[in-house]
Amino acid sequence: MEEKSCAVCGRRIEWRRRWADDWTEVRYCSAACRRRGVRQVDRDLEAAITELLARRAGGATICPSEAARRVAPDGWRELMEPARMAARRLVVAGRVEIVARGAVVDPSTAKGPIRIRRAR
Repeated sequence: MEEKSCAVCGRRIEWRRRWADDWTEVRYCSAACRRRGVRQVDRDLEAAITELLARRAGGATICPSEAARRVAPDGWRELMEPARMAARRLVVAGRVEIVARGAVVDPSTAKGPIRIRRAR
């Protein structure tokens, strides 16, 4: 089976037997992601991440909170998980890498503090 990533959260979709007949049409990892969808704020977060990285030196990193603060200066805490989701979608697109403790990590399993940098 080909490896797939969720269109909303960017995590790896684990194959399930019930999807055997329509695996090519599976786009979401869960019903919650299907209901949520990709909203305008998610696109704004992706743009903020890309813009912040464009202003930094080649190997420099940003925190997801920087993108959240740029999109919603007063309500940025609520955008922390959507910012991480935006970063995972950008990893799937090949535009960025997620780094933890200086090493590139799998975006589907990364836990704790992360940083985002341009893909090498």
